[in-house]
Amino acid sequence: MRAPWAALLGLALAASVIAEPAQAGPAQEGLGAVNAALQAGQADRALTLLQSLPASAEAHNLRCRVLFTLEQFDAAKSDCEQAVNLDSQNSGYHLWLGRTLGELADRGSFLAAYNLAKRARSEFELAVQLNPRSPEALADLGEFYSSAPGVVGGGMDKAAKVASQLDHIDPARAHELRSGMAGENKDMATAELEMKAAIAASAHPAFQWMRLASFYRKLKRYPEMESAIQSGWNAAQRDPHAGVALFNGASVLIKANRNSLLAIKMLEAYLAAPSTTEEAPAFTARVWLARLKAQAGDTEGARRERAAALSLAQEYKPALDLKL
Repeated sequence: MRAPWAALLGLALAASVIAEPAQAGPAQEGLGAVNAALQAGQADRALTLLQSLPASAEAHNLRCRVLFTLEQFDAAKSDCEQAVNLDSQNSGYHLWLGRTLGELADRGSFLAAYNLAKRARSEFELAVQLNPRSPEALADLGEFYSSAPGVVGGGMDKAAKVASQLDHIDPARAHELRSGMAGENKDMATAELEMKAAIAASAHPAFQWMRLASFYRKLKRYPEMESAIQSGWNAAQRDPHAGVALFNGASVLIKANRNSLLAIKMLEAYLAAPSTTEEAPAFTARVWLARLKAQAGDTEGARRERAAALSLAQEYKPALDLKL
């Protein structure tokens, strides 16, 4: 979620949600196939599979998440709302509705953003109430509190309480939240120390290294940014669950307009890994590769990457808009 009043940390949070109770039979198998397609970045396949399945809260949540990866947030909102209406006790469904409302708040007028942000806060709070030990829900709620103004329910005191809860559930996320809080208060020294503490506390430090790199990028401390990315790259080589960190690191390099060859290498490594995730859609990685290869003069390679992106998501606007 990125709100108009402040940039949040983005979608580098884990994308897992609390599933509905397992249902035997073809419908549940079909939902599993949809989720597998979503994680693989096969948006078109996921949407096609959903058309053949009966309506359910889980089906609407999955469709919301597919549309979210396609950046079709208005349509995603409708499906997320239907998921919550059909199962109001599912923490994950409230979490995804909150995320979708947050994206719409970022893109709306001031008045629309105000109303959407209040709704997003309510959904994040419900997600935590329904599952107080969900690190994803707590992290999203804490980021909202630390970044949003009081008029829509934000507040550093509230964020601090969430960080204390995370201390006992996911210490690395607790440090990340405190880093973000310090950054909002313009205390960059503390923000840096907290992010380094997150690296030390994490079971998968490649992610935190890339977030530290993003921190340095925003401060234009480019040598330290590139050093952090290299450390993240090294950590990812030792962690089979950290492939998405390579996607995140490439994003930092692209935004900084530095070391495009390393960005290409990281994206290609991510796509070659045994699995991808909805958190870092494969078609998005392909579009980024197409742009980078075009900039490097590899027009044919760029066209192949664009075609590969559209084969996964034929309505993905950044791919459609890419002129090669």
